Amino acid sequence: MITNMREKTYEERLKFLGLWALRECRNRHDIIEVIKVYLGYSSDALNELFVVDTNDKGTRGHSCNLEKARCTRDIVKFFFSNKVINRWNDLDQSAVDVPSINAFKKSLEKVRNNRMGLFMD
Repeated sequence: MITNMREKTYEERLKFLGLWALRECRNRHDIIEVIKVYLGYSSDALNELFVVDTNDKGTRGHSCNLEKARCTRDIVKFFFSNKVINRWNDLDQSAVDVPSINAFKKSLEKVRNNRMGLFMD
């Protein structure tokens, strides 16, 4: 529907139009769901979904690192609470210390511009 797009690859089209790839959108949405729990609910809700790493004390990444459980089955490996942990722990402290979800979305946009691979599988 857009002229001169037929010859371009999927990645070139996304870059030209300024859009996110589908898997990037899914991974971004997963991280946004974690911040909703982190900001919107009590810390008990965060502890029910995830195990907060208390040994790290914020020396790497940020102060709310999540601990990843060992899993040998794919059914557990791809649970929401397991697949989002690496991306969450890779965020900076400034991205986690936000007052609202909209501010978090803006910080994710900055992270994406600086480190493209965060949202890719």
